[in-house]
Amino acid sequence: MTTSAETQPERTALAWQRTGLGVLAVGGLVGHGALKTQQPVLLAVAGGTALLGLAILGGLAPVRYRQVRGRLPAGEVTSAPGLLIAATAVVVLASVAAAVAVTALVLG
Repeated sequence: MTTSAETQPERTALAWQRTGLGVLAVGGLVGHGALKTQQPVLLAVAGGTALLGLAILGGLAPVRYRQVRGRLPAGEVTSAPGLLIAATAVVVLASVAAAVAVTALVLG
């Protein structure tokens, strides 16, 4: 039977992956709206949002996984406020991109 401590790195990795995929999904939806309404500015916003999602999936998530995996056996604290702030900033930027896209699609 596996313990909570043994599955912690995997749960952390899955949470970071869900966050990155969610940001990518927002980028995809904004891109779809941009193509449908032929608004190149929104397409740039969608591309930027997708790049932020890829940054989480390809950059922050693996770093966090390695941190948790390395610190857990030693019993060290595994908090990472810097990475948490970075992920929060990405999610907020994706939300702003979605709000801009919705506003542009409604008004445009």
